[in-house]
Amino acid sequence: MNLPPKILVVGPSWVGDMVMAQSLFITLKRRDPAPQIDVLAPGWSRPLLERMPEVSCAIEMPLGHGRLDLGTRWRLGRGLRSRHYDQAILLPNSLKSALTPLWAGIPQRTGWVGEMRYGLLNDIRKLDKTTLTMTVQRFVALGLAAGFQGIPEIPAPRLQIDQSAAEEAMQTLGMGERQRPVLALCPGAEYGPAKRWPERHYAELAARRMAQGWDLWLFGSARDRPVCAEIIQQAGGGVDLSGRTSLAQAVDLLSLADAVVSNDSGLMHVAAALERPLVAIYGSSDPGFTPPLNRRSQVVTLGLECSPCFKRECPKGGLECLEGLAVDQVEEALAGLLA
Repeated sequence: MNLPPKILVVGPSWVGDMVMAQSLFITLKRRDPAPQIDVLAPGWSRPLLERMPEVSCAIEMPLGHGRLDLGTRWRLGRGLRSRHYDQAILLPNSLKSALTPLWAGIPQRTGWVGEMRYGLLNDIRKLDKTTLTMTVQRFVALGLAAGFQGIPEIPAPRLQIDQSAAEEAMQTLGMGERQRPVLALCPGAEYGPAKRWPERHYAELAARRMAQGWDLWLFGSARDRPVCAEIIQQAGGGVDLSGRTSLAQAVDLLSLADAVVSNDSGLMHVAAALERPLVAIYGSSDPGFTPPLNRRSQVVTLGLECSPCFKRECPKGGLECLEGLAVDQVEEALAGLLA
């Protein structure tokens, strides 16, 4: 009896990209025979990987984003040799991401050309950006045969949640029991202010829903506390979870939301993978490049001539792509999803 092949995926360094990587994992599991999939990724990503049934093992990459540290990468690679992987698939395009699979002695090392990785990869692919216009398409294509051409089928990410863990998170955070419909807002964006819908708009949207009997939960990192506090003050209530939850708790609690409104952020992709009714707001970024991948989502954007600019801050100073995005437009999209 032949053993299933073993694949090591070198994962990305951002929450949203890690969620989209599940589309690759699902694609790989459709191979015959289905492989064992291990993922080498930053330690913060473990709560996401643990909620992806396709992943057998999450292996922590001990180096932060951008650090070279050849010694640590060499030791990690040598330590992985005993696992006898058949293939490595590299989602980052950096040269340094190719070193550990090489030193692990993995016979097939697959990735895009990236930073001139000839010699480090032996299954090297040349990316046609005009065909594969989306990040998730580029991830999935690496799981297909080298000769594949065209646009691959994209299975939607779907995180699996233990309902008891979500309820435990509520109790741990002193939230009591969920008794009314919940609107979750994700008003932050690590990338910069050119991705953030204004606080006063979020607050007005929240006030409208609370007037209809909804509860309000705000999610984000500790950096998002000022934004979330301002929204709660203007809206007249709500539960501020920014900086109070682990990533695992945030994922589990988002699964309880009856609707989510979010900027283009990692939590937006989490909400999509939880199949929550989701309104995704885009300003400086491109919804065609990193859209939410669930069927219960609606993208809202003004589509101005200057968008997408991909800038962290508005080059014109006025942030019209988000300032001009009316609350009525987002409310209409949300109502359509909930109808």
